[in-house]
Amino acid sequence: MSVQNLNTFDPFADEGDPLGTAQDVGSQQNYIHIRIQQRNGRKTLTTLQGLPKEYDAKKLLKAFKKEFACNGTLVDDEEEVN
Repeated sequence: MSVQNLNTFDPFADEGDPLGTAQDVGSQQNYIHIRIQQRNGRKTLTTLQGLPKEYDAKKLLKAFKKEFACNGTLVDDEEEVN
């Protein structure tokens, strides 16, 4: 009996050195931030920031509202718009 899954695999090998270029240090443009803010009682406010433009936010919001049986709205942040 031979075990085939003992090969080492580094999923980040093709990324290279993350600090190799100075322009990427501290860059957060590839991150999607999900924040949950406590309101009163059991109420919470969930915000999503950094969604790439290739995704349709209206369709995602509609799917989330249907899946989680909740309400939602889209708000564009003036500071975030480049």
